[in-house]
Formats: sequence, structure tokens, C-alpha cells
Amino acid sequence: MVAAAAGVSRATVSRVVNGSTSVAPEAAAAVHAAVEALNYVPNRMARSLASRRTDVIALIVPESTSTVFADPFFAPVVRGVARALSDTDYTLNLLIASESRPEKTRRYLLGGNVDGALVVSHHASDHSYLGLGDTLPIVFGGRPVNPELADAWFVDVDNRASARLATEHLLARGRTRIATIAGRQDMPAGIDRLEGWRDALGAAGAPADRVEFGDFTQASGAAAMERLLAATESTGAATGTGLDGVFVANDQMAAGAIRTLLSHGLSVPGDVAVVGYDDDTFAATITPPLTTVHQPSAELGAQMAQVLVRRLAGDTPPHRTLIPTHLVERDSS
Repeated sequence: MVAAAAGVSRATVSRVVNGSTSVAPEAAAAVHAAVEALNYVPNRMARSLASRRTDVIALIVPESTSTVFADPFFAPVVRGVARALSDTDYTLNLLIASESRPEKTRRYLLGGNVDGALVVSHHASDHSYLGLGDTLPIVFGGRPVNPELADAWFVDVDNRASARLATEHLLARGRTRIATIAGRQDMPAGIDRLEGWRDALGAAGAPADRVEFGDFTQASGAAAMERLLAATESTGAATGTGLDGVFVANDQMAAGAIRTLLSHGLSVPGDVAVVGYDDDTFAATITPPLTTVHQPSAELGAQMAQVLVRRLAGDTPPHRTLIPTHLVERDSS
């Protein structure tokens, strides 16, 4: 129908629809006019069979469904990816992939369903992506921890440097007994933010022996803060003199930590100053509002998509892309 309406051959229509530049301008204009007049939509499956392309990109989140929809980190990442792909021909598929069945994810990725993949919030134990780099273009959100992925493309923030900045902020406020609630140690953010806290305290000659761990949830932050307070009291030091600052590896855990401090009759920041990480919805809505490191999650998603699109176009972007962060000062410190 399009060919007849435009007065050209089917082959010409196919070349125009698939973006070829070898068609005369007047013929291309006639095809575009016919496509618009007839509301023609190309058959994606037929195009895929002909070109071996799907025009589909998968965004893979190796977490439980409850985690994905409860954690405010993921929504802006998805929004950023979608924004970056909006002016391309690529369709975005979201895959929430539990690592309990990594073979399922591998089958999907290698089954001709997608042209490339974005992976965010991955863990050291994630094995779905090993050995796929030469077969399917993949870009990670966050530095891959697994040494077998050392040459992978990734987009990240400098977690270590920004955690050091957050801890230095507490030191500059006169806090000298600074603890941390670190995140999971099988994830790059958890590992690097802990090292940044240690860097700052080491440079200041302050002890770096008050460490508890959480899993980036609010409940785990509250429990970790309970353990820090119990450990402080068990040394015989009064709480007010045994702990006066806490750097927390994300805002959800920081919200839990503040809840615990207040429940013990401690003031924030009077008795204990708190600094978080992410600058998500928790940061501005808890009491007191949280001083935190701003992580541009939407920009992280957008740049992940841009790097992958460049790779799919045959370009070779840098393997590592780092996005700047900055400290947002509020009332908790």
C-alpha cells in the first residue's frame, strides 16, 4: 500500500523505512508522506529477521520485586534511561531478575530478544553476565565487583571520594568520634563508601573502629544504629561522649538510624550528627532534614543508555564514565 501510494517500489519503501540514505530525496519524501497518510507502522518482527536487530534494550535489575519498588533509587534511573532512549528507535524492556535462576537471564539475553543490556544494582555473586561481553553489548550502572568483569563498560559516581567528602564534613563540624553504617559488601557502593569513610578518618588521625553494616534498607539502618549505641555503652563511655557523628551509606539507612537515635533520647545533630548518601525522597522528608551526598540517579541512567547506544552504533566510548556528586547540607549535621 505504501509503495503504491508513493509511486515507488517496495524495495525503495524498505530502504527508507530502515533509514537508508541511498534513496533520492524526492522518493524518500514521497514515502514519508505515504507512511504518514496511511498511519503505517513497520512490522518489527519482519525487520528483526531481515536485519538481525530487535531495536530493544533490556534494563536488568538483579533484585527482588519488593526491593525495586520500595527503593527510591531505581525510579529515577529508569526515568533517565527512558529519557535517553526517547529520541532513538530503541524500546526499553525492564527485567527484574533474581539471581536464584541466573540461567533464565542468560537465556533471555542470548535468545535474540535484545540488542544490548543495561545492568544496575549488581552484586559480586551475579553470574548472569559473565562471558557475554563479546556476544552482547552490556553497560553496568556501578563499577563491577567481579574481577572477570574488569574490562566491562560502566557508568558510576566516585563513591569513595564522595564518602570521604561526607566524612570530612562531619570532621569540619568538630565531630571526632565518627561511626559509619556501611552498605552491603558484595556491591561496589557498599565497598567504596566504607573505604571513603576510612580515608577521611585516617587522614585526620581519628579512629576508624566504629563500623556496622546494613543492607541499604531503613530497618537495617535502625538495627545497625542500635548496635553502634550498644557497643558504645558497653565500653563504659557515656553515649554523648562516645559517639558524636555517623556517616551512613544511603539515605534509607540514615532515616532508620535517626529514628533509633531519637528513640534513645538523643538529639540530631546536637548529640550525634548524621550524613547520608543519595539525596533521595527520604533526605528532605525526615526530621531533621538530612545532610547527604547528592547522587544524580537519573543522569546515571541516561548516561548508561547513551554509552550503550554509542556501542550499538559501532562507536567505542570510554569503559569508565564518572558523574560528579556534591554534598547537600541540611539540618542533620
